[in-house]
Amino acid sequence: MTDRPDDTGHVDLRVDVPHSARVYDYLLGGKDNYAADRAAGDASAAAWPSLPTSMKQTRIFMHRVTRTLAAQYGMRQFLDIGTGIPTPPNLHEVAQEVAPESRVVYVDNDPIVLAHARALLQSSPEGRTGYIQADMRDPEAILNDPKLHKVLDLKQPVVLSVIAVVHFILDKDDPQGLVARLLRELAPGSFLALTVFTGDTDPERVAGVGREYNERGIPLQIRDRAEAERFFAGLELIEPGVSLVHHWRPDGMSEQVPDSHIAMYGGVARKNA
Repeated sequence: MTDRPDDTGHVDLRVDVPHSARVYDYLLGGKDNYAADRAAGDASAAAWPSLPTSMKQTRIFMHRVTRTLAAQYGMRQFLDIGTGIPTPPNLHEVAQEVAPESRVVYVDNDPIVLAHARALLQSSPEGRTGYIQADMRDPEAILNDPKLHKVLDLKQPVVLSVIAVVHFILDKDDPQGLVARLLRELAPGSFLALTVFTGDTDPERVAGVGREYNERGIPLQIRDRAEAERFFAGLELIEPGVSLVHHWRPDGMSEQVPDSHIAMYGGVARKNA
């Protein structure tokens, strides 16, 4: 069952300016992008040619994490913040392949995602999906939305999935505090799965990506490993801890990617209390 967004009005996609979700879609080989997005993507990839590889490995990390938490830890509820343009397999498809009864709520503030959510976020008959139009910078809007509580039972463990998002939240907006606020509402036994954009592996060229995004009006912040680890403070990290995404319980294909081609740390941790 799918809970469809309530807003059926016109969506202004602002195709004249680049949008982070559409740039991501373009660099992943998608078709839901426009000239401004492709120009931003091309400039960013020129600054660091490994950017598309890093993005793809981050998407694969999300698949591995979801599959691991569903299959090995019995998780059946997922709250996905910063969903992005739906690109199969989506999180609910991965989770429901393991456990058809899995429930997923997607959250995004991007108008392009809202435009696609009705058509692409389809649940298995046994499970359920929902979509909330909200900004991570306003956690109360997410936590108080009736659609969240219609799909998920926050008295039971939930996976909070925050993939390829926090680099768009600057330090002045306290991204660690926003994550902690969302986690406070989740039951013990819940998990945080999160990635952090880093320049540790190729500082100069990754900094070039940051400049290209910021110059085009997409605020982006690059963080180091210590800053990445702070997102998991007070939680129990599961093996292998915070690592470059292609080293997190890798499969054969991921292991072949050089570290210098990856600019994303990822980790998964359990909330015990």
